[in-house]
Amino acid sequence: MTAPGVPSSTYRLQLRPGFGFAEARALLPYLRDLGVGAVYLSPVLDATPGSTHGYDVTDPSLARPELGGEPERAALMREARELGLGVVVDIVPNHMSVEVPGANPWWWSVLRDGQTSPYARHFDIDWSRGRLLLPVLGDDADVAELRVDGDTLAFYDHRFPIAPGTGGGTAQEVHDRQHYELVGWRRGNAELGYRRFFDITSLAAIRVEDPAVFDDAHREVLRWVEAGEVTGLRVDHPDGLADPGGYAQRLREAAPEAWIVVEKILHPGEALPPSWPVEGTTGYDALREVAGVLLDPAGEAPITALAERRGVPTDYAAVEEQARRMVTDRILVAEVHRIAALLDEVAPGPARTAVAETMIAFGVYRSYLPEGEGDWAQAIDRALTRRPDVAPALRALDDQVRADPHGELATRIQQTSGMVVAKGTEDTTFYRYTRFAALTEVGGSPDVWGVDPDRFHELAAARDRDRPATMTTLTTHDTKRSEDTRARTLVLAEVADELAEAVERWSAQAGIDEPSLDLLAWQTLVAAWPISDERLADYLLKAARESKLRTTWTETDESFEDAVRAWPAQVRARVGDEVESFVGRLEAAGWVTALSQKLLQLAGPGVPDVYQGTELWDLSLVDPDNRREVDYAARRDLLSRVAGGWVPPVDASGAAKLLLTHRVLGLRRERPELFEGYRPLLADGSAADHAVAFTRHRDLVVVATRLPVGLERRPAGWDGTVLDLGDDAGLSLDPGAWTDLLTGAQHAGGPQLVADLLATYPVALLLRT
Repeated sequence: MTAPGVPSSTYRLQLRPGFGFAEARALLPYLRDLGVGAVYLSPVLDATPGSTHGYDVTDPSLARPELGGEPERAALMREARELGLGVVVDIVPNHMSVEVPGANPWWWSVLRDGQTSPYARHFDIDWSRGRLLLPVLGDDADVAELRVDGDTLAFYDHRFPIAPGTGGGTAQEVHDRQHYELVGWRRGNAELGYRRFFDITSLAAIRVEDPAVFDDAHREVLRWVEAGEVTGLRVDHPDGLADPGGYAQRLREAAPEAWIVVEKILHPGEALPPSWPVEGTTGYDALREVAGVLLDPAGEAPITALAERRGVPTDYAAVEEQARRMVTDRILVAEVHRIAALLDEVAPGPARTAVAETMIAFGVYRSYLPEGEGDWAQAIDRALTRRPDVAPALRALDDQVRADPHGELATRIQQTSGMVVAKGTEDTTFYRYTRFAALTEVGGSPDVWGVDPDRFHELAAARDRDRPATMTTLTTHDTKRSEDTRARTLVLAEVADELAEAVERWSAQAGIDEPSLDLLAWQTLVAAWPISDERLADYLLKAARESKLRTTWTETDESFEDAVRAWPAQVRARVGDEVESFVGRLEAAGWVTALSQKLLQLAGPGVPDVYQGTELWDLSLVDPDNRREVDYAARRDLLSRVAGGWVPPVDASGAAKLLLTHRVLGLRRERPELFEGYRPLLADGSAADHAVAFTRHRDLVVVATRLPVGLERRPAGWDGTVLDLGDDAGLSLDPGAWTDLLTGAQHAGGPQLVADLLATYPVALLLRT
């Protein structure tokens, strides 16, 4: 289905203290002039004090005061409407922050009043365990330091409520009468009595499957929707919900006019459940396809050989299975135990093994029973193959889940499988299986080397047919690297032999003593160059901890981390000149690939999102690096020039990318009918493989360049390769004439030399006139 609120495009803004509603409002005229259809805001409800991202909501009834509060929120949305811009808001239905108990009125009430609290059933708490365990202490022995202080029980810098009517007594006696127990943080993984977001105990899950909880969690945002102030909703982490499809249905009924997209990570070949009444996903599937069609297949063998020589694992399935098993055995132990306890007539040991093995075996993030029965069946079959010793428990699990696909056992194992997959794959495997960094991306399958052009066209046509209003993206706050960093990484596949020789030489002089991190570091250095030592060190430390090979977030190897911190400066001193020279030879090809992927995304099927700042070159890495401040003054200046007719060169300024973004977004907003339909357009000639082209409408043609290094190496370049813009292509009843909206160049109908179409830029946006 398609809602009336579908925007022509979106532009993502990351709000934070210091860049709130007023600052976003000041950007609205620029976004309108850029051609944007809707401003797309990170979460705007009240959050943990000082939060820089907003996904740690504390009060869903309140526009965040640290962003400017209700007056500034209303002013922002009012001005957006006056300028003709939609407003898309990111909502977080799965969890709330309990990091600062007093900041969350729901959680405070639960701690104070226990099961008599009106919010006791708002959180997904296992009350059968007795008191609520709060794993906030460094060591359980610290409980002895509790003391009574007024109406609160103070523990160092944590403050928790005292139940009314408990009376006096010693600190320990008062504590014994509480509805909660303060325990060491390590106990949280094994004994936690409430569902959380992944392994983050400060994010407690809520039960939006309960209509009363849904209403309380959404009332304020839906008020904005009803008032016409919010035109679209982005739903965070739907896989954590008890019933994602039911949630989507309830949200659609509450917001029938809104454009709704869900942060659903689709495995290659997986489709969004057709019963969900939403426009689509947040676009990681499109990201994978656009990057994939620009990847050189010839680079796979030499890069894989490099990884093997360097001691980096290349058996993806084995790495992934090991990482997921680490998650079930060490990180999500409490969740596995809670699910296993629901399995009837099976001993605890086999029950836990069966639950863990099933979640490890999932080929997708989660199944949606009974609709996704095939995914569930595949997981059970794979688990039976791997662990025949617990076959009776696995069959009992299968039988019980199938018998009641909406029961608590089925619900909880589906909720948790997505956590195991995401934590084990995205947050661990992607930092261990570092054969080629461009493929280790959210929604990606690093063992699948790219997408051939025919398959790319098939997938794009299917998106236009099935989910024409889904979001597409190249960069988000969650991507492992920005689109331009990824584009330069893609180019490395075209110079695979040269890369391998350089990495071997450089690593001998300044390598990191952990193979997976070492290979990732060199790819990242080349892709993000020039990058400060501080930014690179911060990224590598995060990558090292996420991989959990030599150090972790909770058990750090200080000597190893010191070596990682020192690595950027050592590299610069020992091989910096070589790296700079290597990057210099790739930079132009990186720009070509970046412009091509941008045009394929912006002009392709779906609603394109532009992440803040990426209208110019942006060589960012994973968060928080991708949430750095954006220089909008520079962007305003360049936009005024390109709007005045300037056709900039493809150079380090990035102005060519801004021109492309401006022209495509403006055309989508002014003439949306041009972006209906999809049809491949095939080039003819010896260099045809270097072109990827399609039509969106009889009057609009998109042309992009792939594999620019290989094209440059051809003695005759495009060498007479043509693209037919006439009757033979089925584009028009007469040859007509075509104008490139990027350069203003005119072209006749019929067969055209690709070299002429791409004489100025490596991409073209042709409108029949």
